[in-house]
Amino acid sequence: MESLSVIGTRCEKLRWKGMFVQAVWEDPTVQHSDDRAFWCQHTFKCLGPDGQAVGEEECVAGRGCFEEL
Repeated sequence: MESLSVIGTRCEKLRWKGMFVQAVWEDPTVQHSDDRAFWCQHTFKCLGPDGQAVGEEECVAGRGCFEEL
């Protein structure tokens, strides 16, 4: 299985559904979604512990709850 790489700096606690799908993206038998619904492992919600939105661009260094990968 091909591993995914993270580009840029993201929070260790940022999660999204695609992280848990064990399939190659090109596999036509697997339905994929690009809805990119994110959640935080601190809160298990779409808001971080600081009450701010969770997301690819939001969960970066400089945010109080940020944990480096």
